[in-house]
Amino acid sequence: MPRGLLLVNSKSRSGATGAEPALDALRAGGIALCEPRPDENWSDAIRARARDVQMVVVGGGDGSLNAAATGLIETKLPLGIIPLGTGNDLARTLGLPLDPVKATQVILDGKTRDIDLGDVNGKPYFNVASVGLSVELAKKLDPDVKRRFGRFGYIVAASRVLSSARPFTVVIDDGETRARGRTYQVAIGNGRFYGGGNAIHHAAEIDDGVLHLYSLEMKSIWKLVALAPFFRRGRHHLFEEVRSLQAGNFEIVTRRPRSINADGEIIAQTPAKFSIRRDAICVFAPEAEAPAESLVAGLVSRVTGASV
Repeated sequence: MPRGLLLVNSKSRSGATGAEPALDALRAGGIALCEPRPDENWSDAIRARARDVQMVVVGGGDGSLNAAATGLIETKLPLGIIPLGTGNDLARTLGLPLDPVKATQVILDGKTRDIDLGDVNGKPYFNVASVGLSVELAKKLDPDVKRRFGRFGYIVAASRVLSSARPFTVVIDDGETRARGRTYQVAIGNGRFYGGGNAIHHAAEIDDGVLHLYSLEMKSIWKLVALAPFFRRGRHHLFEEVRSLQAGNFEIVTRRPRSINADGEIIAQTPAKFSIRRDAICVFAPEAEAPAESLVAGLVSRVTGASV
């Protein structure tokens, strides 16, 4: 019987109540589960049990997954995901069912794929790292409100952030060009989804070797409300007010140090260097439909100058 190290965030939105039916499904499928001590660091727990288990199962949201990232990178144990958070953006990117019990079937099927991780100042992240609005949102979003009201809690906090938002000066270097601008936010994505289903780019994949960047350089922050449907579909690059770039590395510099939010957690500060850790983690996931799509699109864009 295969053994899995179980890491469940009981404080996630569905962690306290939604995990047990999914765990019952895993056990019924023949997977034995062991758990770390309640106060044990998750990456340390993965390292300590690497020879005793054949997989790691994380129940929680994107912040929970980030907490396990370092241990997963070092041990190369395959990762099973039970989506129990508010956004569950890595699950969306991988095409996993958002129903926790249905998601366990993906683990039981046993199909895996290697995925990239983003890296900011030496710290890994799965989805998107950003400077600006998202940091203020993370500071204003009360954990209890997030757990009780989910995405509605995000909407309330976001309205407060937008009402007091001010642009800041940023320098963006993609290795070929260096640009200065006034922005409300710079976001650099490794996967496709962030913020509960917004897309960093419509063709982004989590194993394409490309980072996608956007910078919100509109004169009025309320223009962002009008562009919201385009962010949802990852088509915001069609607008002049949104600087859009893709590359393997970026460097971001601001006049004063600014916090960086990645996978819903504050993990670094500017100045910041972003890069990709290729094939860093193995995950249980359905077969990818077109893993090289955004890489091809990026090459076409650079050669022809066309937007895709």
